[in-house]
Amino acid sequence: MNNAPHQPAVAIPATRPGCGRRILGCVGDFLRHARQRWYLYLPIVAIWSLAYVRLFIDATPRVPILFNWTPSLPYRVAWLQRAPHQLRRGDFIVFSFAGEAQQRYPGLRGQPFFKIVRGLPGDAITVNGRQVAVNGENVGLAKTKAYDLRPLAPIAPTVIPLRHYYVQGTSPDSFDSRYQESGLVRAEQVIGVVVPLF
Repeated sequence: MNNAPHQPAVAIPATRPGCGRRILGCVGDFLRHARQRWYLYLPIVAIWSLAYVRLFIDATPRVPILFNWTPSLPYRVAWLQRAPHQLRRGDFIVFSFAGEAQQRYPGLRGQPFFKIVRGLPGDAITVNGRQVAVNGENVGLAKTKAYDLRPLAPIAPTVIPLRHYYVQGTSPDSFDSRYQESGLVRAEQVIGVVVPLF
């Protein structure tokens, strides 16, 4: 005689036979809707495609209109001029990032940065504590930590070599040449001079 306790039967949920057909039907309805109203979906697909290419394939700007989403400069829209240009102090430029910070933050590699040229080849960069100066003129205070609390080092005192530039934003939080992790910008990194629109 078996004295083992009786195990209750476990109910196995039945699959709903029409579930897969309903999902396929919804997908089909959406595709028909998208085909009829392609003009609504085309801009969305284009924007997402450009964003994907910019983040994962090539960050170089392909159109002359640039949008600035960071507070480092007070301008949101600018016009890019790619023609060769002798950079001058005060020029707004876009350059491809290649600083030391890309070791810690790989997503920065090659990203376009929008800054102002504050130092030219031959200018002297001095650092007093964390106060950075170009040719004796204070250009910014280097913060001690990044937004994620990692330490930041001020740029080392130097004379700016040929084909290098000291660049900076107008915000005290701008990540620019005042930091060793960003550093000077080489001429070959410069994508073009920009004209701020608004």
